[in-house]
Amino acid sequence: MNQKKPSIENLIDETVLLFHRLRVVANELHGGGELAAGKRGVLKGLYENGPQTVPQMARARPVSRQHIQSLVNPLVEEGYVEFIDNPHHRRSKLVQLTGTGRVFVEKMQLREAEVFQTLSAKFSESRLTQATRTLRSVRECFEKE
Repeated sequence: MNQKKPSIENLIDETVLLFHRLRVVANELHGGGELAAGKRGVLKGLYENGPQTVPQMARARPVSRQHIQSLVNPLVEEGYVEFIDNPHHRRSKLVQLTGTGRVFVEKMQLREAEVFQTLSAKFSESRLTQATRTLRSVRECFEKE
């Protein structure tokens, strides 16, 4: 039986396909071996939001605290992040970027900006804004469930 899929299912299918394609593009752009996608995500989150605890980062993604810890520990060893005292909690340290981590994220963003600029020239601002609104609304519906 070849029935037409509901529009929402098509949107979700395309979103999944885009997610997988973006992973390939990111690995090509940043080198998959240098820092895996999860670690790059942690670094980018710290760059954009400042120092955070491991539980705060886990809630924002949302993934387990243990998963974030498994990404942060090697980043500490590699010199990209460090633990600092948390003025709001004695035992839960904050994770912050080091100078090396900040430079890495800034270089990563420069590489991405070139791709984004080329890609954004193919779409009108209004189409991109509408697509963003639609995807945000779908995400928010799932978050309410």
